[in-house]
Amino acid sequence: MKNLRKHHSHSILLAMTAAAIAALGLFGQAIAQTPPKEVRIVTEGGFVPWNYTKPDGTLAGFEIDLVRNLCDRMHVKCTITAQSFDSMIPALNAGKYDAIIDDLAVTPKREEAIAFSVPYASLCYVFATLKGSEVAKKLPLEDKIIPLGDASASEKALSEVRAALSGKVVGTLAAGTSVEFGKTYLKGVTVRQYKSQEPRDLDLLAGRVDAVLGSKDSLQGTAAKPGNENMVLAGPCFQGGVIGKGSAVGLRKGDTQLKAMFDQAIRAAKADGTIKRLSEQTFHMDVTPAQ
Repeated sequence: MKNLRKHHSHSILLAMTAAAIAALGLFGQAIAQTPPKEVRIVTEGGFVPWNYTKPDGTLAGFEIDLVRNLCDRMHVKCTITAQSFDSMIPALNAGKYDAIIDDLAVTPKREEAIAFSVPYASLCYVFATLKGSEVAKKLPLEDKIIPLGDASASEKALSEVRAALSGKVVGTLAAGTSVEFGKTYLKGVTVRQYKSQEPRDLDLLAGRVDAVLGSKDSLQGTAAKPGNENMVLAGPCFQGGVIGKGSAVGLRKGDTQLKAMFDQAIRAAKADGTIKRLSEQTFHMDVTPAQ
């Protein structure tokens, strides 16, 4: 009987412990799902015209204007910090920041490490070269988007690009999807990587590279700057494949509440024309995603 009472008491204790653990779990889950009051955002602050640092140290650009609009819609306070692109994803997963907004393309490789909001901008990659150059003659600008997911449509365009760039040097940013584009589609072309846009573009203007590869909106903005009148876009604009599904907010995988908030705010900004208006002001083209 004594052992029976002891066993009964032990069972009650186990049941109480299990209930307490379950309650703590529910409590922790409730805390995790509580909407944040402040969101710490990281950007590069050097990717014109998406985001850049002005002479007075303040941040500006399409994404800075957009994120302020999104934060107002989410009714949260947002702080925006600039740091180098290479360390952004590790810093996000370490809890130093809550979100990345830096023209971050949604690619399968990145989706292994972090979560993404719905895209707020569509991306297509094009080349820039110098007026009158051999590349410009062989690869005239086409107002056409080539989906890399369509092998039959893309291979013809890519073969023309490879022929125009054979034996040439192409500049790309070292920390972006343009590197993967070069590795995947530009076999036989020398690809030179740069840490930032400025030295890449200066080398093009000085003739040290024959072409540069980047997003159409960004290169279009660069070509429009005073002093860059000799720069022209070349070839069709490639979309999808290694370039990704578009630019989106990078988030930790467990932050489902914050993802839902960003998703809702981005969809609202898309629906009421805010993304269209801001992108046309910045890029002189609409980068609103189709879906």
